[in-house]
Amino acid sequence: MQPLIYHNPDCGTSRNTLAMIEASGETPEIVEYLKNPPSRERLLELLDRMGMPPRDLLRRKGTPYDELGLDDPALRDDQLIDAMRAHPILINRPIVVTDRGVRLCRPSERVLDLLAAPVETFTKEDGEVVTYSKDR
Repeated sequence: MQPLIYHNPDCGTSRNTLAMIEASGETPEIVEYLKNPPSRERLLELLDRMGMPPRDLLRRKGTPYDELGLDDPALRDDQLIDAMRAHPILINRPIVVTDRGVRLCRPSERVLDLLAAPVETFTKEDGEVVTYSKDR
């Protein structure tokens, strides 16, 4: 299975994650989720495979999170899913799917454990050097 990344090209973390995947020699399927958001069923599947409740996938910065009152603890999971479907920018990114698992890759180096042949050293856009060790 080729990796799949739910990607936002305007996000540095997402760009770094994509670059790490490509540097490993893999060619991922890229889903620009703001243009092609996941279906409700797919979003629920991703959350289940990540072992993550919907609230933990919500992005606050640069989104309508506050205006929509999404910090209200009384909101049910289905209401949070509805908000993410209506406003895909609320979905935190990047999410990477491989045959090794599904993960929200924040920080971007979280992708390395999902890759068959991860790069040992990678320099992010901001100059930070990431070193991968199988023992970590």
